[in-house]
Amino acid sequence: LGSSRYILFSLVSAALCYEEPLRYYHENVGIPEAARIKQAEEAVDFDGSRIVGGSAANLGQYPYLGGLIITLTTGAQSVCGSSLLTNTRLVTAAHCWFDGRNRGRQVTVVLGSVRLFSGGTRINTPNVQMHGNWNPSTIANDVAVISINHVGFSNTINRINLATGSANYAGTWAQAAGFGLTADNAGITTNQVLSHVTLQVITNAVCRGTFGTRIRDSTICTSGANGRSTCRGDSGGPLSISSGGRRLLIGSPRSVLLLASAASLLLCQSYSFSAWINPDFNRN
Repeated sequence: LGSSRYILFSLVSAALCYEEPLRYYHENVGIPEAARIKQAEEAVDFDGSRIVGGSAANLGQYPYLGGLIITLTTGAQSVCGSSLLTNTRLVTAAHCWFDGRNRGRQVTVVLGSVRLFSGGTRINTPNVQMHGNWNPSTIANDVAVISINHVGFSNTINRINLATGSANYAGTWAQAAGFGLTADNAGITTNQVLSHVTLQVITNAVCRGTFGTRIRDSTICTSGANGRSTCRGDSGGPLSISSGGRRLLIGSPRSVLLLASAASLLLCQSYSFSAWINPDFNRN
């Protein structure tokens, strides 16, 4: 990996990235992060930020971000992120529901809150539809749609538009948001809430110099310069840009095991799923 500093995101529709190691996200990342976040939020002096090199987000700043508390069939709790696409649909990573070993039984979607385990609108649902060709071994088709009861839009809860087509975002500044860690080898502490960071999209040609054939035409790669990145616990959440006065979901960071101080590398598989996701929009 050397000194390269790149973060990779899947392009368009529902780009959802994966944790290294690629499989068993829940036991390696989600379950321990859920315990740490919950403990931190129960502390008296709770405030601060969590994304690496980022800052705390204000309530309503990312009204489309849905925190996920996943109850697994084992009874353990795991965490991820998601993006609200309609009053009844969110998109996330398939590995947040089934990572090849552990499977979700129910998910609590948390909307309109800067805390994950308290506050906001909290909706429980067992209705998660993974892509039919999701493969935990190859990380192919890592996307899922969550169905919830109708939620009204407000200043703190609203949808985000899903990018479509094959636009080139190189040079564009994008925003990522989530509830993950803030530093390499750091635990969730009492000074943390929903956080965000601005990252610049760079060309895939640059990324191929480090990752070779792992970078496909539909992959988004962002610079992790100055120690900025998403981190563990941010899996499935939004990477968005401002376009024509509205926010567009162009990708979603998967959690990252190699953090900013190590190499700022976030590996994401490329795909385009708008054709698979969009039919759900008509069933609100």
